[in-house]
Amino acid sequence: MQTTQVELEVERIAERLGRGLSLEDLDGILIAYSSQQSSADRVRVNFLLSKKVPDDVNAWQRQHGITTAVRPVAVPANPELGMLGRVCVPLLVRGFRVGYLWVQQDAGEDTATHILKQLPAVREDIDRLAALLLEDNTAGSEHRTRRERIFLGAVSGDGQSLEECAGWRELDGTSPWQLAVLLDRPTGAPEGVVDSHDATLARRTAALQATVGADVVVFSAGEASHSVLLLRYPAGRTDLATVRGRYGKRLAALTGMDASLTSGFSEPFSAPDGLAGAYAQARSSVQAASVDPQLGDAVDYRSIGVYQFLAGGGWQASAPRSVYFAELEDADRANELLPLLELLYDKNGSVQDVARQLHLHRSSVYNRLSRVRSIVGADPLSGPVRLELHLALKARRWSRRPRI
Repeated sequence: MQTTQVELEVERIAERLGRGLSLEDLDGILIAYSSQQSSADRVRVNFLLSKKVPDDVNAWQRQHGITTAVRPVAVPANPELGMLGRVCVPLLVRGFRVGYLWVQQDAGEDTATHILKQLPAVREDIDRLAALLLEDNTAGSEHRTRRERIFLGAVSGDGQSLEECAGWRELDGTSPWQLAVLLDRPTGAPEGVVDSHDATLARRTAALQATVGADVVVFSAGEASHSVLLLRYPAGRTDLATVRGRYGKRLAALTGMDASLTSGFSEPFSAPDGLAGAYAQARSSVQAASVDPQLGDAVDYRSIGVYQFLAGGGWQASAPRSVYFAELEDADRANELLPLLELLYDKNGSVQDVARQLHLHRSSVYNRLSRVRSIVGADPLSGPVRLELHLALKARRWSRRPRI
């Protein structure tokens, strides 16, 4: 955590208000407090000593709705607890609750009216404090973990999670939406066994931090292998590129590894019950982009072509069942026929484009096509043969997709 900056910000706000402040995380753990002690009641003194909100005090505070509030909440005094009245300021960044700032009433104040009148003057300071908290590992809090678990359950089709997610305030008035999946793969390093908990926390934190201030992002969540973003639709490509760039940098800082980043996007949808279908589309898009460089590294579902068919067809990881393809694969020891054929199909049969991209003379392209004809005993550019071979080539790529 950026402790020094957080403490300085708390002190600055306390000086401007002339009151004692304490800052706690979502689990009731003390983060910082001010040296300003206008009126320190028994609850405040014990909190500063123990660093944890006692259960009875926590129950009293929650009874007044602080866990769902989006505006300051006046919590009345409780003489039995030795507690003066105070105001709870929920700290939120783009809909994410990151902590609570507590402003205590003076002993002679019967109501929180004066505090509530003071708060608008320090609104910018409070927003800055919330942003600083978000730079910390808030993804590790129990509250944050639960919300992401609900969201990921909803996109995976769990009915109960979907029902709870549909009631979230941040979804109101933000549709239509689009889902994005961000998949990273370490560059220059083989895939290996990773700690699932650490990997998940790194991606959740990177997604959270990368989307601060990005109005296009409604919600984010992370899994061990990828992150999921709920976006407003339509989202500007510039905004998305900025989020992608920040995500890559934050993830590299958290994991200590550079990674190639691929993103896949769903079709737009307008109701929460479309989350599961959109997630399947975004996941298929990023998988296709991962195995087919021709698609680019930021791919919409509608542009993945035949992979839409493969994603929905239950294809197994085994080799595609095509006689022509099997004969070509067996004969292509130098791996020069199948890549040329796939590129020719992708380039709409343009020999000139294939020759240019592969740095070959056009005659070399024709010679390799002739070899293909002799191997399979059929014209690879004829309709049925072309469809079979092109589909088999893409199915081979699809069989190598990352499993997410």
